[in-house]
Amino acid sequence: MTTTAAAAVEQAHRREWAFVLAATVRLVRDFDLAEECVQDAYATALTTWASDGVPARPGAWLTTVARRRGLDLLRRDSTFRRALPQLVVDEPVADTAELALADLDDPAIPDDRLRLISTCCHPALAPQAQVALTLRLVCGVTTAEVARAFLVSESTMAARITRAKKKIAVAAIPYRVPSVRELPQRLDSICAVIHLLFTTGHTAPAGEVLVRADLVDRSLQLARMMHALVPGDPSVAGLLALILLTDARRAARVDDDGNLCTLEHQDRERWDRTAIAEGIALVKHALPHTDRYTLQAAIAAVHDEAPTWADTDWREIIGLYRLLLRESPSPVALLNHAIAVGLAGDPAQALALLDPLGAEPALATYGYLDAARAAFLAELGRTDEAIAAYESALLLTDNAVERAHLSGKLVALTS
Repeated sequence: MTTTAAAAVEQAHRREWAFVLAATVRLVRDFDLAEECVQDAYATALTTWASDGVPARPGAWLTTVARRRGLDLLRRDSTFRRALPQLVVDEPVADTAELALADLDDPAIPDDRLRLISTCCHPALAPQAQVALTLRLVCGVTTAEVARAFLVSESTMAARITRAKKKIAVAAIPYRVPSVRELPQRLDSICAVIHLLFTTGHTAPAGEVLVRADLVDRSLQLARMMHALVPGDPSVAGLLALILLTDARRAARVDDDGNLCTLEHQDRERWDRTAIAEGIALVKHALPHTDRYTLQAAIAAVHDEAPTWADTDWREIIGLYRLLLRESPSPVALLNHAIAVGLAGDPAQALALLDPLGAEPALATYGYLDAARAAFLAELGRTDEAIAAYESALLLTDNAVERAHLSGKLVALTS
């Protein structure tokens, strides 16, 4: 029963976190207090569900416990509401957990997670703060994982999230559902949130598994919701296409023994052809617009359409990366472009492009840079340099599957 309860709590964290937090924030009107109450509710569930069984509606149960905890804290400190700035609430606070979880007659935002994302992505907040806050609050991603997604230290990210929460409180930013007219000015941040959620799940920053399927599935669900909400927006269509085309290879990314399979060695029969077809159709619809999501989706489409690794159209991929660098330059795009150049048959030129990236602060803790350098150095016969690069990549890699892959490469060189 204890094992069953723990599994149920873990599942409820993945599925219900945003709903429970959104309902609790509406009551206590403070993000930090709401987070504390929700965490207490999940801790209580571990013991209560082990003895009493898992409730029929875990989300409603957790919401009720979290809200009661919030009410207790508010009553215990009668000066709470006067001492701390409060979130402005334009709609009446629901009296019960059932009402708090219900969609409050606004069909424009069909999901409470999307409701909370839209609040966190208020234009008054800096774009990076919007993304970080939404990942932390809406998705329950740890501060350390958010920091890895942003390529910054955990302390830097913790301070950024704290500042964002304070600004919401001090500026009395409304905690409400935006109208359809307000959504366009928040789309960039909402898309960035969904994309970072996907990348965090696509290759987990740490842990024993390569893919955090819960985060990937959540990002796909949110991308579909956004596409349904604003079907004419090309960046949303491009984002959905990117997630579909990249995640279509999930089943082939590790072999039956759990070993990492790079794109070159993947069994393409295991790719999800239905997802690929849907993604390609979205890319064709969005491609007149060269936003970063659509261009990345187009690159993924070229990989997915190649019958074999040898049939990959590297010329087209390199051209798309050049266009991406012109439209939306970034250190990671520069890295991926250099890798494409190397995989197209020019490892020396790839190294010439990679070496200057070592001075990029955003890539200082990015293990993929050293791993790419190691691969091309080994290909050129510069074994000692390749060994050093693989060792450096290992120091920056916490995912067990990736570490095993890098260790295998290192052993092959040293033996």
